[in-house]
Amino acid sequence: MTDRQENLLLVLPGLLLLAVAFFVPIAQMLVLAFQGPEGPTLDHFRRFLGDEFYLGVLWRTVKLSTLITFWCLIIGFPLAYIMARVGPRARLWLVVMVILPLMTSVVIRTFGWMVVLSRSGLIPSTLRDFGLVGRSFSLMHTEAAIVIGMVQVLLPFMALSILGVMLRIDPRLEEAARTMGCGFLQAVRTVVFPLAVPGIVAGSLLVFTLSASSFITPNLLGGPRVQVLAASIYRQVTQTLDWNFAAAQAVILFAGVLLVLIPYIRLARRADG
Repeated sequence: MTDRQENLLLVLPGLLLLAVAFFVPIAQMLVLAFQGPEGPTLDHFRRFLGDEFYLGVLWRTVKLSTLITFWCLIIGFPLAYIMARVGPRARLWLVVMVILPLMTSVVIRTFGWMVVLSRSGLIPSTLRDFGLVGRSFSLMHTEAAIVIGMVQVLLPFMALSILGVMLRIDPRLEEAARTMGCGFLQAVRTVVFPLAVPGIVAGSLLVFTLSASSFITPNLLGGPRVQVLAASIYRQVTQTLDWNFAAAQAVILFAGVLLVLIPYIRLARRADG
């Protein structure tokens, strides 16, 4: 038996598991999306694209996913920089603090945000005490609540993705830039940030795809007033039992994510040389 055949035998169980766990459900979803009473049809897609409500849900999903990715990057990049520049012991504790929320259920964390963001919660009460908002102000069932909750949930994925790349950046490059007259921010912008682009791209793709397909946090914090596409799919499956239309929405979500990610990846490759 040749080495190639041995490698194929080693990979085969994993490929079979991937086919059963991923490709078979995807194929079934595609069949349902194009299935009609009298054979293949595009009626489910026409229904979605011809309804302003569902188009608004799709736009809200893409918009919120973009905002969540942006804020995760704004917070995650400095956090990753700090973890990469401190000593090994301090870095270990910082990594533990970043990973620790992942050990708690997303449902529990989301219920915690529901308490904090509700009308009598900490944030609205503090804003009312300073006279910045009205008495009936509440962040619950708003897009802002979804962004806040999802950023807290997905921030570790962004920070750790950037950290993995930053640890391979030689600190002497930044020191050389400082020696040549760059300030701290200029050195970070011209040296560290370009070299960290692969981690930024990986973290952004991960955060965007997870936020676009997330259901629990947007459903609990946004409620029925602020629907995203994953929640709409869930309601079609569990309430109206329209599996074909739900599958069509899932295909549209998948295609929409690809339309956003492919140009982003190409731009990132050009920027990274």
